[in-house]
Amino acid sequence: MTSSNASTDSAIPAPLPVTALLALAMTGFICIVTETLPAGLLPYMSEGLGVTPALAGQTVTAYALGSVLAAIPLTIATQQWRRRNVLLLTIVGFLLFNSVTALSNHYTLTLVARFFAGAAAGLAWSLLAGYARRMVQPEQQGRAMAIAMVGTPIALSLGVPLGTWMGGMLGWRTAFAAMSALTVVLIVWVLVKVPDYPGQSPSQRVPLRKVLGTPGVRPVLATVMAWMLAHNILYTYVAPFAAHAGLGHRVDMLLLIFGAAAMAGIALTGKLVERHLRSTVLVSLATFFAICVVLAVLQSLPAVVYVCVAIWGLTFGGAATLLQTALADSAGEGADVALSLNVVAWNSVIAGGGVAGGLLLDRWGAQTFPAAMALLLAVGFVIAWRARRHGFAAGERSAVAGH
Repeated sequence: MTSSNASTDSAIPAPLPVTALLALAMTGFICIVTETLPAGLLPYMSEGLGVTPALAGQTVTAYALGSVLAAIPLTIATQQWRRRNVLLLTIVGFLLFNSVTALSNHYTLTLVARFFAGAAAGLAWSLLAGYARRMVQPEQQGRAMAIAMVGTPIALSLGVPLGTWMGGMLGWRTAFAAMSALTVVLIVWVLVKVPDYPGQSPSQRVPLRKVLGTPGVRPVLATVMAWMLAHNILYTYVAPFAAHAGLGHRVDMLLLIFGAAAMAGIALTGKLVERHLRSTVLVSLATFFAICVVLAVLQSLPAVVYVCVAIWGLTFGGAATLLQTALADSAGEGADVALSLNVVAWNSVIAGGGVAGGLLLDRWGAQTFPAAMALLLAVGFVIAWRARRHGFAAGERSAVAGH
C-alpha cells in the first residue's frame, strides 16, 4: 500500500514555481521597457539633453548595440558563475545605468549608460530561458518558459505607453527613475523567491563553434531572423501603415489590441508547446503569412486591419517561448550560448526591421510592407518545415529534448 502510494505521488508533477518564474518575467519586462522607453520620450529627452530628436533616438540604437556586442562574450565569461549571481548582476546593471540615465545632463554620458544597460539586457536574455527550464521538470519546461516570457507582451502593450505617459506628466527622468525603483523591488524578489543553481563546470562548457555546429541550432536561428524581421518591419512602422489605412489616429488602439492578443498567444502557447511545438510554430508562421496576404489586398479597410492586427498579436505572443524552447532543446548543454546567439539574432533584426521598413517606406510606401513580410515568412516557414529532425522536431518535446 505504501509503495503504491509513493509511486502515485511520484507520478504527480510538482507545481510550477510561479512566483520565481514571474520574477524572471519581471526581468524581461524591465529589459523591454528600458529598451523602448526613449521612443515615447524623444521630444522630452531631446530638450533635456540639448540635442536633436534624431540624436536622442540614438539612445535606442546604443542600447541595441550593447545587447548585440555583449550578449555572447558576457554569457561565455559568466558560464561558471552561480546562476542567481548572474541574474542579480543584470538587474543591478539596470539599476545603475537607468539611474545614470535619469540623472545625466550630458548626451555622451547618457549614450554610454544606454550602451551598458543594453549589455545587461543581452546577458539577461541569454539567461532567462535556461533559468526557467532549470526550475522545473523536462515535461514542464515549455509552460515555465511561457510564464517567464509573459513580461514581453505586457511591456509592449502596457509598460511603454505607461512610461510615456509618466514622462509627459512628470518628466522623462522620472520615467527612468521609476525603472530603477522597480529594479530595487526585483532584487529583493529574486533574493527571496528565486532558487540558485551552479554554473557549468569547465568540462560542461560548449565552445561557440560547436554550438553553432549542433544540428538544429542554425535552422532555429534562421527561422528567428526571418520571422522577427517580418514582425519588426510592421511593428516599427505601424504608425505610417495605420495612417495609410485611415487609422492614423488609432495607433494606440491598434497597439493595445496587438498586446492583448499577444498575451492570449502566450497563454495558448503554454498549453501547446510541450506536445505540439513543431505544429504550433508552423501554424503561427502560416497564419502570419495569410494575414499579410490579406493586408496586401485589403489594407484600406479599417475593420480588416483591426482583425489582422489581433491575429498578428496572437501569432507573435508565443514566438519567444516556441523559438527559445526549440533552440535550447537543440543546443543541449550549450543552451546558454545558443540563447546568447538568439539575443544577437533578435536584436539584429530589430535594427534590420528599422532599416528595411524605412527603405520600403521611403521608396514605395507603407502599402508594400505586407508583401515583403509575406516573402520573409514564406522563407521562415520553409526552413522550419525542413527542420523536422533537428530544430523543430516532431512529437512531444519532452521526448526529443534530450535532457
